[in-house]
Amino acid sequence: MQKKNTAIAKMAHKINVAKIAGYGLLCLGAVALLVSIGYASQILAFIGLGLVFWGLILTFIQTSASVKKDLLDATALSSLSTIDQLLQQAGYTAKAVYLPPKYFKDLDTCKAFIPTQETGNLPTPEQIQEQENNLFIDNPQGILLTPIGGELTKLFEKILETSFTRIDLQYLQQNLPKLFIEELEIAQSLEIEKKNSNVHVKVENTNYVYLTKKAMNLPQLFQSLGCPLSSALACSLAKAIGKPVIIDSTETSDKGNDINMHFHVLEEEPAEQ
Repeated sequence: MQKKNTAIAKMAHKINVAKIAGYGLLCLGAVALLVSIGYASQILAFIGLGLVFWGLILTFIQTSASVKKDLLDATALSSLSTIDQLLQQAGYTAKAVYLPPKYFKDLDTCKAFIPTQETGNLPTPEQIQEQENNLFIDNPQGILLTPIGGELTKLFEKILETSFTRIDLQYLQQNLPKLFIEELEIAQSLEIEKKNSNVHVKVENTNYVYLTKKAMNLPQLFQSLGCPLSSALACSLAKAIGKPVIIDSTETSDKGNDINMHFHVLEEEPAEQ
C-alpha cells in the first residue's frame, strides 16, 4: 500500500509540474499572438502558435485513465493547421533540416532550418550562430524556427533528467522505450535501429497515431516538419548524434495504432559563399 501511495504521489507531482509549465506556455503564447496581431508580425505569430500548441499539450497531461484524448487532439490540430497555412503562404516547400547543438550558442536549443529552395545549401554552424535569433535568414536563404516537436523533446530530457547533448544514440535506444511505455504511457513498445546514415523508429500501439494521421492531411506541415512525434524524435536524434537530421517518411499502420518513422542523418558540407 505504501509503495502504491508513493507511486501515485510521484505521478501527481509529474502531472502538476507539466500543468504549471503548460499554463506558463499558454500565457506566453497568447501574449505573443496578441502582439503579432497588433504589429502584423509573422515572426511573433509563429512563436505564439508554437507556445500555445505545447502549452495545451502540457496542460492536459494526466494519467492514461483520465486523459480527454479528443479534446487534446482537437486543440493540437487547430495549431498545426495554422502552421501549415503559414508555411504554404510563405512558400516553403523543402524538408526541414533538424540542426544539432553545435549550430547554436546555447547547446539546449532545438531548431530546424527550411531552405527557400529544395536544393538549397545546408548552412554552416558559423552562419547559423550569426543569425540564430532571426526567423528568416539570408545566408543561405531560408527560415529558422522552433519545430513542432521541440518542446516535447525538452519534456523527454526533463523526465530522463539529462540533456540529449550529453548522450549518444545508444542511450536513446536504451531509455526512450521505458520513457514511452512506463513514464509517459503513450505506447506499448518503441524500437530504434540505425543502419549507416538511416534511422528507423517503430512505435507500436501509440495514442499519437490519430494526431499523426491528421497531420498527414496538412501537406506542407507534414512534408517539411513531420508530425509532432516524428519532429520530437528528429530533435532528439540531432542532439544525440550531433549531425543534421531530416525526416524521410512517416507511415501509420492500416490496422492498429503503429507508427513507422524513417530519418536520414546528413553529412555536413560547407555552404557556398
